[in-house]
Amino acid sequence: MTMMAMAKAPCLCARPSLAARTRRPGPGPAPRLRRWRPNATAGKGVGEVCAAVVEVATKAEDEGEEDEPVAEDRYALGGACRVLAGMPTPLGATALAGGVNFAVYSGGATAAALCLFTPEDLKADRVTEEVPLDPLMNRTGNVWHVFIEGELQDMLYGYRFDGTFAPHCGHYLDVSNVVVDPYAKAVISRGEYGVPARGNNCWPQMAGMIPLPYSTFDWEGDLPLRYPQKDLVIYEMHLRGFTKHDSSNVEHPGTFIGAVSKLDYLKELGVNCIELMPCHEFNELEYSTSSSKMNFWGYSTINFFSPMTRYTSGGIKNCGRDAINEFKTFVREAHKRGIEVILDVVFNHTAEGNENGPILSFRGVDNTTYYMLAPKGEFYNYSGCGNTFNCNHPVVRQFIVDCLRYWVTEMHVDGFRFDLASIMTRGSSLWDPVNVYGAPIEGDMITTGTPLVTPPLIDMISNDPILGGVKLVAEAWDAGGLYQVGQFPHWNVWSEWNGKYRDIVRQFIKGTDGFAGGFAECLCGSPHLYQVSCGNTCKWVE
Repeated sequence: MTMMAMAKAPCLCARPSLAARTRRPGPGPAPRLRRWRPNATAGKGVGEVCAAVVEVATKAEDEGEEDEPVAEDRYALGGACRVLAGMPTPLGATALAGGVNFAVYSGGATAAALCLFTPEDLKADRVTEEVPLDPLMNRTGNVWHVFIEGELQDMLYGYRFDGTFAPHCGHYLDVSNVVVDPYAKAVISRGEYGVPARGNNCWPQMAGMIPLPYSTFDWEGDLPLRYPQKDLVIYEMHLRGFTKHDSSNVEHPGTFIGAVSKLDYLKELGVNCIELMPCHEFNELEYSTSSSKMNFWGYSTINFFSPMTRYTSGGIKNCGRDAINEFKTFVREAHKRGIEVILDVVFNHTAEGNENGPILSFRGVDNTTYYMLAPKGEFYNYSGCGNTFNCNHPVVRQFIVDCLRYWVTEMHVDGFRFDLASIMTRGSSLWDPVNVYGAPIEGDMITTGTPLVTPPLIDMISNDPILGGVKLVAEAWDAGGLYQVGQFPHWNVWSEWNGKYRDIVRQFIKGTDGFAGGFAECLCGSPHLYQVSCGNTCKWVE
């Protein structure tokens, strides 16, 4: 759809188009394109497919098919890289022999561009090169994709999306923003904790790491410990706070490698499991424009695949790869000492906040998919933090499962504690039987945010062949009043953070009258909550 045609749509604010902002990289005339013929690429690898697309188009021209235009080679980075069609799966940036495949979901975008950065240009808030994605060659369904053939080792990436920008309709496709890929495996922005970027900017441009086709980390034969949950002695750790004080006497205080120095101490205490409070990429300076306070705790995620780079001694060096390896080192060394590692994950909201928040990633990629919205674009706020992640939308729940699998298979974590997990049981925006099950169901009257008896996301996680075997612990309530302690849908694999146990034990230890009976029930396993249920329960005190 052209920008002129789009201007007639009821929910569009007219802005310059992406095509007007970008140029075609590489030499020669503008490319002539034809649609990709899937049967021409069956059984081939990604690199072969990309080359086959060009080959098929060229052959068609030789055979006299002049009714459709033919693709010519395109180049990027001064001709050093060839731009090919790419594949729609897997999502994210995937390193392959000969190059990198990029794929991102955006259902509402009418145009897209891959933005490449050098680390130096990123600091200067300057895009090194933009690669426009052609909707005929570089789009399959709602997935935009491209294969960049060539060397991208020291490059970073993001995306521009064009389309409707109308907050009152829930659309935030703003071509002036370069947004972070939700599937980026490391996010690069500021390098030093608590220090703004140039110009005192607390929200500088961010970009994702482009992965290498090989791993540089040695796991030294690491394997999961798989302790029974009843045997766990869990230490809840704020990674930075654990060693930041001078009294820790570690070489790199406030980092993963600094915490490694204290693992022997935890083992002496009898700890056999560490629960890391949020270690995904977040911005500790997000409040700096309105307050002198920092976000110490990290419950405000920017990217769910990326470890917090400013919790590492390597920081943003080597395009974030050193940060990934430092997290892996922490897990490996914990396992050597017989200590499992589980992550506190926050799939209930993100750092983008409400309609007044920044456009960083999910909002600028596809706001109506990733967030729970009311009909006029307002954000539901079951998290108490401005927005609510649209967990049971088909695209979002697959994203969450992909993310959890990554942390288990690539980062070797042993499980997850889900913050405000009851949000993951609520019906998604645009909830309807066709949206979820593929067919109408008679009498279905579920509205946005309704608690579901069998939430699709919880079902997917519980029955996943990888995730079904790790620790899954729910904080079984949310800020919208949904309280599911003793009733969280568990599929016999979930445990709960027993908040009532915590509260009663605190009152009893303080000496508050009237809690002796409740304390006795807690010591017996809270039978008033769990004797009917077959689920597990973790009785943790925080």
